[in-house]
Amino acid sequence: MLNAERDFVGQRSDLTFKYNKSLGRHGWLRLTPAYSVKLVKEIIAGSHTSVDILDPFSGTATTTLTAAEHGNAAVSFDINPFLIWLGNVKCRSYKAIQMQEVRKGCAAAIARTEALLQLDNWRPPLFNIERWWSSTTLEVLAAFRVALVEQFGEPAEDRADGLAWVAFCRLVIETSSAAFNHVSMSFSSETAHYEVEHVTHLYSAILESVLSSCNSPLSGVGEVVEVDARAIPDMGRRFGLVVTSPPYPNRISYIRELRPYMYWMKFLEEAREAGEMDWKAIGGTWGIATSRLATWESKGHLLPDILTDTVSRIAATDTKNAGILATYVLKYFYDMHLHLSSLPNVLAPGAELHYIVGNSTFFGHMVDTPTILGASMRMLGYDKIESTVIRKRNSNKALFEYDVTARWGS
Repeated sequence: MLNAERDFVGQRSDLTFKYNKSLGRHGWLRLTPAYSVKLVKEIIAGSHTSVDILDPFSGTATTTLTAAEHGNAAVSFDINPFLIWLGNVKCRSYKAIQMQEVRKGCAAAIARTEALLQLDNWRPPLFNIERWWSSTTLEVLAAFRVALVEQFGEPAEDRADGLAWVAFCRLVIETSSAAFNHVSMSFSSETAHYEVEHVTHLYSAILESVLSSCNSPLSGVGEVVEVDARAIPDMGRRFGLVVTSPPYPNRISYIRELRPYMYWMKFLEEAREAGEMDWKAIGGTWGIATSRLATWESKGHLLPDILTDTVSRIAATDTKNAGILATYVLKYFYDMHLHLSSLPNVLAPGAELHYIVGNSTFFGHMVDTPTILGASMRMLGYDKIESTVIRKRNSNKALFEYDVTARWGS
């Protein structure tokens, strides 16, 4: 799209997570930068309910839940165990009796919390945890967590009490000093002190909000499974529509914001695990993921000329970190190329693809994500490849979000 045309595109907050906050299950937990339910609905609207829908980059399962609400069968891929758990809790239909049992169990946990304060309860080994919660708040959260475990056991994939644990995840964030007023999170200068009564009162309100969002059963079926999007196997089924928003090549690490949830839910036990997971994720830069870039090399796959030209321009910049950031960009699109090369293993003939992506800049050099992805698609045999600008991402006039579309086997 010409620059003159892009000048008319606004920031469109209705196409971001802000739009999702009031939409029941979609607003349970915030993950930056989750994309809008509205956008997914617009894409899915024209699809018959017989079309199976795929999201290879699940995140908070926005696509899969939206598809299930529409009446389709949908599957999402992820490698993060917390996101797999969360997505499956979101995409399950619940009976009234199940939700009543959850409500009763939570009431019993609340009643038990005061007594448990006297014990030396487990706390997550989150680095600099005092930055997140005051000692008073931590004591209450730790005691309440033990009370929930007494009632339900540790979080598990296939039980209705996942709703109680979703509410707990919301609780730990809402009692923390973390703020989500930007693309990423920041911290307040002081941590608040919350006593038992305030914490349990807040939890009850959160729980009722979560339960009320599950009153209506889903008309379709959605699930999240553990699959590395760079190496998708033949799953014995074919998808006619792909709607996804992979991580952008902008060095924003999803694991950073997920850590508090993952530690409290025991999906993480030490910081190194977070770094290992981010290294496996496309675009990950947390901890050891960045240090490993120094020795990473691509393995001989033919890549688009526009990518190698972009990487060369970044590497040639007279800046200390130019080399490693050039490697970061190369690895991002190398991994996306691997993804696109294995995706046909699960595509039906004529499958339609929608990739919601953003461009980025490094040292003044534009990384034209939609054009580079389009070039990879063309090399790999996709056709009818187009790119449409969706919105301006922030005050930087060069950064936009796009819908890159293509067809497979048409």
